[in-house]
Amino acid sequence: MNAPELRLVALEVTRRCTLACRHCRGDSRNERYTDELTLAEIKALLDNITSFANPIIIITGGEPLTRPDVFDIAAYSSSSGFRTVLATCGHMLDDTTVEKLIDAGISRISVSLDGADAVTHDDFRGVEGAFDNAIQGLGIARAHGLDFQINSTLTTLNIGELESIHCLAVELGAVGFHPFLLVPMGRGTGLADSALSGEAYEEALERIADIAENSPIEIKPTCSPHYSRVIRQRARSKAAVNGADGSVEKDSDAASRLQNPASPRHTMTKGCLGGQGFVFVSHVGNVQACGFLELTAGNVRANGFDLRDIWETSKLFRDFRDIDNYHGKCAVCEYRRICGGCRARAYYATGDYLAEEPSCIYVPETMEKQPGNP
Repeated sequence: MNAPELRLVALEVTRRCTLACRHCRGDSRNERYTDELTLAEIKALLDNITSFANPIIIITGGEPLTRPDVFDIAAYSSSSGFRTVLATCGHMLDDTTVEKLIDAGISRISVSLDGADAVTHDDFRGVEGAFDNAIQGLGIARAHGLDFQINSTLTTLNIGELESIHCLAVELGAVGFHPFLLVPMGRGTGLADSALSGEAYEEALERIADIAENSPIEIKPTCSPHYSRVIRQRARSKAAVNGADGSVEKDSDAASRLQNPASPRHTMTKGCLGGQGFVFVSHVGNVQACGFLELTAGNVRANGFDLRDIWETSKLFRDFRDIDNYHGKCAVCEYRRICGGCRARAYYATGDYLAEEPSCIYVPETMEKQPGNP
């Protein structure tokens, strides 16, 4: 099986962060982490990536702005020809920092708002004033013309504010709204009881699709692979009403031909891109399918910063790409090539990263037809 095109690389340049977010995947703390990849090592990694791919580079953390040489990292990435973006909590954004980000070639930043007001957001982030500081930072970014998107991690604690957060993102001048569905790991294991049930998850995806119908900004759910199924089902329903064929495509290119029934700003990709178009490189060089699944496909520091070798030969990634070998209903679902389920949720629920998506309530057509099923 040939390796797919590498389209996105999340580069965790530090795990340090001054906030104490309840859902933090890395259990980040405001302290210096030892053994982080050096600037020279990150440059070597980026040089290797240029030899075989041209992905978007996402500089992330922790809080990447706590790293003094983050602007040098961004500038080297940009000068290497990569579209370079940065994920920040927003509280460290000021005029000087934003100008440095722009000068370093950062084309967009993401800032997380996990509530429509300070009460919800600050409780989520664990620091009083986090909401006001983020709003102030976003205003500075807007004033300097630096594009930003709003990310939100959805749980039972804030799902009631979904539409309000989207409206706030529009009001603030965001170019995109990216709702994330919680993957309980790291410090987020403490929020496991606040994760959406399968039914509530499905309802949230429908609500996101409703928002996307008329949103003036880009809408892109993340860590919610069966959103691809929901969108396809909505398209099939519309096709059925109009008398058109609403059949499901069976080939591996189905995702690229998804007909988008929502606004032109609605961004769709294949469900789970982990190991199939996306890769995460940790602050110590561990290569993972995503930041939410701490299973290591290899370590770039240990193999001479040859990400290409890990991307193309890792057993973990090859397993992820062989979707016909997934287990449970994910193995037989007619939407498996455009969804694939969340491998991280499957792993944390069962210990098997190929198991069926535990948060999905959909019953595949092949299973519906089996004896004993209604």
